[in-house]
Amino acid sequence: MQNISSAAFTDTKPHYDLLDGLRGVAALLVVWYHVYEGFAFAGGKAVIDGINHGYLAVDFFFILSGFVIGYAYDDRWSKNFTMKDFFKRRLIRLHPMVIMGAVLGLITFCIQGSVQWDGTHVATSMTMLALLCAIFFIPATGMPYEVRGNGEMFPLNGPSWSLFFEYIGNILYALFIRRMSTKALSALVFLLGVALVAFTTLDVSGYGSFGVGWTLDCMNFLGGSLRMFFPFSVGMLLSRHFKPVKVRGAFWICSIVLLALFSVPYLEGSDPICVNGLYESFCIIIVFPVLIWLGASGTTTDAKSTKICKFLGDISFPLYIVHYPFMYLFYAWLIDKQLFTLADTWPMVAAVYTLNVVVAYLCLKLYDEPVRKWLSKKFIASK
Repeated sequence: MQNISSAAFTDTKPHYDLLDGLRGVAALLVVWYHVYEGFAFAGGKAVIDGINHGYLAVDFFFILSGFVIGYAYDDRWSKNFTMKDFFKRRLIRLHPMVIMGAVLGLITFCIQGSVQWDGTHVATSMTMLALLCAIFFIPATGMPYEVRGNGEMFPLNGPSWSLFFEYIGNILYALFIRRMSTKALSALVFLLGVALVAFTTLDVSGYGSFGVGWTLDCMNFLGGSLRMFFPFSVGMLLSRHFKPVKVRGAFWICSIVLLALFSVPYLEGSDPICVNGLYESFCIIIVFPVLIWLGASGTTTDAKSTKICKFLGDISFPLYIVHYPFMYLFYAWLIDKQLFTLADTWPMVAAVYTLNVVVAYLCLKLYDEPVRKWLSKKFIASK
């Protein structure tokens, strides 16, 4: 979802601790959303109960990503900081965990017996090709190495689709958007906002929701691009205009609002407009930018709250990018046992949820941070 990682901040700029915390809260809510997604799969339902709008966390992440990247990099471009430097920093920040997510996806797929959802066995050669393509971000939709057979762009680790679009956003930023005047960027945001409202309220996807981008047909690529491009640009525009406001309890206010927004049930009605799409537009265009502004304005008040926000921020990206392989196992168990509710499965849900947080933390400390430190020392000169 950022995707859900922090851009590299310069030493002379203040760090937005509360935004770290909010990123972690959103990542935890994504895992919770995917738990309920499993109940929907097992029960053959189109609508997810519980935290139904949790997929909007991706759009929140994209706004946060644009804000942080604009804040961290807009004023850094010079002869001593080039596009090459920018891309190296972003790859080092993001790609080690992308690889880890793909590897865990391979492991869990093999544990399941290397079979598609319909039970068809997948050759080892295709599984390894799926891993190789996932590592290099080559989509699998419609290809023989689409090993799960349900159309995912990255079948070993479904949520990698959002990182695919994040990379596109980073490329567009480096090539074009950073060069745009604030007035031009404002005009772009307005046009993209109109397009987003049209896409969601007219239900262009036919899904009844903005949960698009995970596969690579024309509609999903258009929708996924819009999901990235509008919030990403909004975030950068916010970073140019940002001035803090006085607010107390910003972290708790924003966290509660996120939970409330994500918990709203699917909104029925599609004539003359898709009511659920109208709600999604309201969240993405109005509420999420306000939450980013409030989060950036607030500050932690003591060392303990600072540590909590730092912890949440640190595990946010690892949690997002490594949790879904374990969800595949969880979904297969739910379908096999024909279990459809939290009441019937809460011990397993608690175990899966805890496992994901623990694995994310271990990946962060034992793999991601050491690898990024080594890569930074090797490939990034002191600027």
